Amino acid sequence: MDSVTPDYHHEMLEKDYLACCGSIQFAKEMALASPFPSLDHAISAARDIWFNKVDVNGWLEAFSAHPQIGGSTSSHHTKSPASAQWSKVEQSTALATATSSSLQELSDWNTCYRQKFGFVFLICASGRSTAEILDELKKRYPNRPIVEFEIAAQEQMKVTELRLAKLFSTKGTVTESGKQFSAVIAEKAEEDRVGIIGGHLAASSEDAAGKVTQFPARTRPPITTHVLDVSRGSPAAGVDVCLQMWKGTQPCPMFGEADIGSWIFQGLSTTDKDGRSGQLMSIVDVLNPGIYRISFNTGKYCPNGFFPFVSIVFEIRESQKLEHFHVPLLLSPFSYSTYRGS
Repeated sequence: MDSVTPDYHHEMLEKDYLACCGSIQFAKEMALASPFPSLDHAISAARDIWFNKVDVNGWLEAFSAHPQIGGSTSSHHTKSPASAQWSKVEQSTALATATSSSLQELSDWNTCYRQKFGFVFLICASGRSTAEILDELKKRYPNRPIVEFEIAAQEQMKVTELRLAKLFSTKGTVTESGKQFSAVIAEKAEEDRVGIIGGHLAASSEDAAGKVTQFPARTRPPITTHVLDVSRGSPAAGVDVCLQMWKGTQPCPMFGEADIGSWIFQGLSTTDKDGRSGQLMSIVDVLNPGIYRISFNTGKYCPNGFFPFVSIVFEIRESQKLEHFHVPLLLSPFSYSTYRGS
């Protein structure tokens, strides 16, 4: 790294940020503001730049970098290969829950939307099914253009925040609100996710050829969660959630021993208005047995609460690898509980 010139390093930063948001103006401003001491600082800067420094043309440029939801990302032009790959992963739930009729309906509504507003329908698709996306598109279609333009910008920021988290995790550790999540993402994990989507899309042609399809029968990831704020009696929206798997030298973590670097990142998401997290891992038939940990950034959600973050550790045995594991969090400012749901 010592041989890298400052100008070349600066150029690499711009490319990184362009993958997070397709506006060149945004990428340049983020590169100028770098480096950031934590993910929180990067997101704060990104919000300020996106809403206060990027002009209308920059917003439209970022919108155009997104493929149509339900369409082909491989044929869509984008300035960044990483952005194209992330789009595939973000749409994996939608594609896994789609049927030929729902995809056609989504395509028809996308066409109507673009004709009315002049840009692609934009929504943070991570963890959302085709039905959910289609319902949201129909709800937003009657909006006035100026209102819809602002909503699209807000959705773009949600996508940017998720991608910044992925970008930071590939560079090392992700730090949020002073708390550390071990977040090293292997390129193979991303390839597996994209492969699952490709298997789903190719299923019909393989059946016609008499081949055995290998895409998963599940319609959701084998590990899911939601957060309920019991002090308010309502879902907890906006809680950051991280899923990790134990890969230490010992078969399982030992009580009281340091475990930094032994937890391997699986996925990162934020709970929606119903308190449900987005997709935290690939949709696979067979789950790898082992020790898993779901961490919740409760300090960010409830700054005055007792718990800066909550981690739930659980084991999935060989005999359970085909089962579904729903591990919710019931939270109040001074207590929490959990259980295995369905």
